[in-house]
Amino acid sequence: MIPQRGGGIRVMLVDRYPIVLWGLENLIRMEGPTMQMVATATNCAGFAELVSKCVADVVVLDSSLLSKDRPDEILGLVNHHGNTKVLIWSGSQDNDLHDVAILHGACGVVRKEEPPETLLKAIRKVHEGQLWLDRCTTGRVFVELSRRKAQPPVDPVRRKLDSLTVREQEVVRTLVTKPGADNRKLADSLHIGEHTLRNHLSRIYDKLGVPNRLELYVLAHAHGLNGESRKSA
Repeated sequence: MIPQRGGGIRVMLVDRYPIVLWGLENLIRMEGPTMQMVATATNCAGFAELVSKCVADVVVLDSSLLSKDRPDEILGLVNHHGNTKVLIWSGSQDNDLHDVAILHGACGVVRKEEPPETLLKAIRKVHEGQLWLDRCTTGRVFVELSRRKAQPPVDPVRRKLDSLTVREQEVVRTLVTKPGADNRKLADSLHIGEHTLRNHLSRIYDKLGVPNRLELYVLAHAHGLNGESRKSA
Protein backbone atom coordinates (compact mmCIF):
# COMPACT_ATOMS: atom_id res chain seq x y z
CA MET A 1 0.00 0.00 0.00
CA ILE A 2 1.26 3.52 -0.83
CA PRO A 3 -0.44 6.33 1.13
CA GLN A 4 -0.45 10.00 0.05
CA ARG A 5 2.76 11.90 0.57
CA GLY A 6 3.04 14.65 3.14
CA GLY A 7 5.73 16.16 5.36
CA GLY A 8 7.96 14.85 8.09
CA ILE A 9 10.15 11.75 8.27
CA ARG A 10 9.05 9.40 5.49
CA VAL A 11 8.65 5.89 6.90
CA MET A 12 8.22 2.57 5.09
CA LEU A 13 7.03 -0.44 7.11
CA VAL A 14 7.77 -4.07 6.20
CA ASP A 15 6.28 -6.82 8.36
CA ARG A 16 4.85 -10.21 7.45
CA TYR A 17 1.71 -9.74 9.58
CA PRO A 18 -0.99 -7.29 8.36
CA ILE A 19 -2.30 -6.74 11.89
CA VAL A 20 1.19 -5.64 13.00
CA LEU A 21 1.42 -3.29 10.03
CA TRP A 22 -1.96 -1.83 10.95
CA GLY A 23 -0.74 -1.06 14.45
CA LEU A 24 2.53 0.43 13.21
CA GLU A 25 0.76 2.53 10.59
CA ASN A 26 -1.49 4.06 13.23
CA LEU A 27 1.49 4.69 15.48
CA ILE A 28 3.29 6.58 12.71
CA ARG A 29 0.20 8.55 11.70
CA MET A 30 -0.26 9.68 15.29
CA GLU A 31 3.14 11.36 15.01
CA GLY A 32 2.07 13.55 12.09
CA PRO A 33 3.18 15.96 10.83
CA THR A 34 6.68 15.02 12.07
CA MET A 35 6.34 11.54 10.54
CA GLN A 36 4.43 10.20 7.58
CA MET A 37 3.78 6.83 5.99
CA VAL A 38 5.00 6.31 2.43
CA ALA A 39 4.47 2.55 1.98
CA THR A 40 3.91 -0.83 3.61
CA ALA A 41 4.77 -4.36 2.49
CA THR A 42 4.30 -7.85 3.93
CA ASN A 43 7.11 -9.64 2.09
CA CYS A 44 10.45 -9.08 0.41
CA ALA A 45 8.98 -9.14 -3.09
CA GLY A 46 6.54 -6.38 -2.22
CA PHE A 47 9.28 -4.39 -0.56
CA ALA A 48 11.57 -4.78 -3.58
CA GLU A 49 8.84 -3.41 -5.82
CA LEU A 50 7.99 -0.48 -3.57
CA VAL A 51 11.51 0.65 -2.72
CA SER A 52 12.12 1.66 -6.32
CA LYS A 53 8.82 3.57 -6.56
CA CYS A 54 8.76 5.69 -3.43
CA VAL A 55 11.31 7.57 -1.38
CA ALA A 56 11.60 6.63 2.29
CA ASP A 57 13.88 8.17 4.88
CA VAL A 58 13.61 5.18 7.22
CA VAL A 59 12.57 1.59 6.50
CA VAL A 60 11.36 -0.38 9.53
CA LEU A 61 12.11 -3.97 8.48
CA ASP A 62 10.87 -7.15 10.15
CA SER A 63 13.94 -9.26 10.96
CA SER A 64 12.07 -12.48 10.12
CA LEU A 65 12.20 -11.47 6.44
CA LEU A 66 15.99 -11.44 6.47
CA SER A 67 18.20 -14.40 5.75
CA LYS A 68 21.31 -14.56 7.94
CA ASP A 69 23.25 -16.11 5.08
CA ARG A 70 22.22 -13.55 2.44
CA PRO A 71 21.07 -10.32 4.15
CA ASP A 72 22.68 -8.34 1.34
CA GLU A 73 19.86 -9.35 -1.00
CA ILE A 74 17.28 -7.15 0.71
CA LEU A 75 19.52 -4.63 2.47
CA GLY A 76 21.30 -4.06 -0.82
CA LEU A 77 18.03 -2.79 -2.30
CA VAL A 78 17.97 -0.03 0.28
CA ASN A 79 21.66 0.76 -0.04
CA HIS A 80 21.07 1.66 -3.70
CA HIS A 81 18.80 4.51 -2.64
CA GLY A 82 21.16 7.01 -1.10
CA ASN A 83 20.07 8.33 2.29
CA THR A 84 17.46 5.69 3.13
CA LYS A 85 18.16 4.14 6.54
CA VAL A 86 17.11 0.64 7.70
CA LEU A 87 15.92 -0.04 11.22
CA ILE A 88 15.54 -3.72 12.09
CA TRP A 89 12.26 -4.51 13.85
CA SER A 90 12.93 -7.76 15.65
CA GLY A 91 11.08 -10.35 17.68
CA SER A 92 14.09 -12.64 17.51
CA GLN A 93 16.76 -13.29 20.12
CA ASP A 94 19.23 -14.23 17.38
CA ASN A 95 22.07 -11.80 18.00
CA ASP A 96 24.02 -13.22 15.06
CA LEU A 97 21.22 -12.21 12.70
CA HIS A 98 21.16 -8.69 14.14
CA ASP A 99 24.94 -8.35 13.88
CA VAL A 100 24.98 -9.52 10.26
CA ALA A 101 22.24 -7.02 9.41
CA ILE A 102 24.21 -4.18 10.99
CA LEU A 103 27.38 -5.23 9.17
CA HIS A 104 25.42 -5.10 5.90
CA GLY A 105 24.17 -1.56 6.42
CA ALA A 106 21.26 -1.56 8.88
CA CYS A 107 21.42 1.36 11.32
CA GLY A 108 19.84 -0.18 14.38
CA VAL A 109 17.69 -2.82 16.05
CA VAL A 110 14.46 -2.31 17.98
CA ARG A 111 13.01 -5.34 19.72
CA LYS A 112 9.28 -5.89 19.42
CA GLU A 113 8.83 -6.11 23.18
CA GLU A 114 9.98 -2.48 23.53
CA PRO A 115 7.31 0.22 24.15
CA PRO A 116 6.02 2.16 21.11
CA GLU A 117 7.90 5.27 22.21
CA THR A 118 11.19 3.40 21.76
CA LEU A 119 10.47 2.66 18.11
CA LEU A 120 9.51 6.28 17.44
CA LYS A 121 12.66 7.54 19.15
CA ALA A 122 14.79 5.06 17.19
CA ILE A 123 13.26 6.22 13.89
CA ARG A 124 14.13 9.83 14.73
CA LYS A 125 17.69 9.03 15.81
CA VAL A 126 18.39 6.86 12.76
CA HIS A 127 16.97 9.56 10.50
CA GLU A 128 19.42 12.02 12.11
CA GLY A 129 22.29 9.73 11.14
CA GLN A 130 22.84 7.99 14.48
CA LEU A 131 22.98 4.27 15.21
CA TRP A 132 20.37 2.66 17.47
CA LEU A 133 22.31 -0.16 19.12
CA ASP A 134 22.67 -1.45 22.64
CA ARG A 135 26.12 -1.65 24.19
CA CYS A 136 26.50 -5.41 23.69
CA THR A 137 25.65 -5.25 19.98
CA THR A 138 27.98 -2.28 19.49
CA GLY A 139 30.80 -4.23 21.13
CA ARG A 140 30.28 -7.35 19.02
CA VAL A 141 30.11 -5.36 15.79
CA PHE A 142 33.21 -3.37 16.71
CA VAL A 143 35.16 -6.58 17.39
CA GLU A 144 34.04 -8.10 14.08
CA LEU A 145 34.97 -4.97 12.12
CA SER A 146 38.37 -4.87 13.83
CA ARG A 147 38.93 -8.54 12.99
CA ARG A 148 38.06 -7.96 9.33
CA LYS A 149 40.33 -4.93 9.12
CA ALA A 150 43.21 -6.92 10.57
CA GLN A 151 42.89 -9.69 7.99
CA PRO A 152 45.16 -9.36 4.93
CA PRO A 153 43.38 -8.96 1.60
CA VAL A 154 42.62 -12.24 -0.15
CA ASP A 155 44.49 -12.85 -3.39
CA PRO A 156 41.72 -13.84 -5.85
CA VAL A 157 44.11 -16.10 -7.83
CA ARG A 158 45.26 -17.84 -4.65
CA ARG A 159 41.62 -18.38 -3.71
CA LYS A 160 41.05 -20.10 -7.05
CA LEU A 161 44.16 -22.24 -6.62
CA ASP A 162 43.06 -23.24 -3.13
CA SER A 163 39.75 -24.45 -4.58
CA LEU A 164 41.57 -27.28 -6.37
CA THR A 165 41.32 -30.76 -4.88
CA VAL A 166 44.43 -32.73 -3.90
CA ARG A 167 44.27 -34.69 -7.16
CA GLU A 168 43.82 -31.53 -9.25
CA GLN A 169 46.77 -29.91 -7.51
CA GLU A 170 48.82 -33.01 -8.29
CA VAL A 171 47.88 -32.72 -11.97
CA VAL A 172 48.98 -29.07 -12.02
CA ARG A 173 52.24 -29.77 -10.22
CA THR A 174 53.03 -32.56 -12.70
CA LEU A 175 52.29 -30.24 -15.60
CA VAL A 176 54.58 -27.56 -14.12
CA THR A 177 57.46 -30.01 -13.69
CA LYS A 178 56.90 -31.55 -17.16
CA PRO A 179 55.90 -28.58 -19.35
CA GLY A 180 56.81 -30.31 -22.61
CA ALA A 181 55.04 -33.62 -21.94
CA ASP A 182 52.01 -34.55 -23.99
CA ASN A 183 48.79 -35.82 -22.45
CA ARG A 184 49.84 -39.48 -22.69
CA LYS A 185 53.09 -38.90 -20.81
CA LEU A 186 51.35 -36.74 -18.19
CA ALA A 187 48.69 -39.41 -17.71
CA ASP A 188 51.35 -42.09 -17.35
CA SER A 189 53.18 -40.00 -14.75
CA LEU A 190 49.94 -39.68 -12.79
CA HIS A 191 49.01 -43.36 -13.30
CA ILE A 192 45.69 -42.44 -14.88
CA GLY A 193 44.17 -42.71 -18.34
CA GLU A 194 44.24 -39.89 -20.87
CA HIS A 195 40.45 -39.52 -20.69
CA THR A 196 40.64 -39.06 -16.92
CA LEU A 197 43.45 -36.53 -17.37
CA ARG A 198 41.36 -34.53 -19.83
CA ASN A 199 38.47 -34.49 -17.35
CA HIS A 200 40.79 -33.21 -14.62
CA LEU A 201 42.21 -30.53 -16.90
CA SER A 202 38.73 -29.41 -17.95
CA ARG A 203 37.69 -28.90 -14.32
CA ILE A 204 40.98 -27.14 -13.54
CA TYR A 205 40.58 -24.76 -16.49
CA ASP A 206 37.06 -23.96 -15.32
CA LYS A 207 38.07 -23.31 -11.70
CA LEU A 208 41.06 -21.17 -12.58
CA GLY A 209 39.54 -19.37 -15.55
CA VAL A 210 42.29 -20.30 -18.01
CA PRO A 211 41.72 -21.55 -21.58
CA ASN A 212 44.63 -23.94 -22.13
CA ARG A 213 47.72 -25.71 -20.76
CA LEU A 214 50.07 -22.85 -21.60
CA GLU A 215 48.18 -20.28 -19.52
CA LEU A 216 47.66 -22.86 -16.77
CA TYR A 217 51.43 -23.42 -16.68
CA VAL A 218 52.14 -19.67 -16.51
CA LEU A 219 49.61 -19.08 -13.74
CA ALA A 220 50.66 -22.09 -11.65
CA HIS A 221 54.36 -21.37 -12.04
CA ALA A 222 53.88 -17.70 -11.11
CA HIS A 223 52.04 -18.66 -7.92
CA GLY A 224 54.38 -21.46 -6.89
CA LEU A 225 51.97 -24.38 -7.18
CA ASN A 226 54.76 -26.95 -7.23
CA GLY A 227 55.08 -27.99 -3.60
CA GLU A 228 52.99 -30.10 -1.28
CA SER A 229 49.25 -29.57 -1.52
CA ARG A 230 47.37 -28.27 1.50
CA LYS A 231 43.85 -29.25 0.65
CA SER A 232 41.99 -32.54 0.84
CA ALA A 233 39.86 -33.82 -2.01
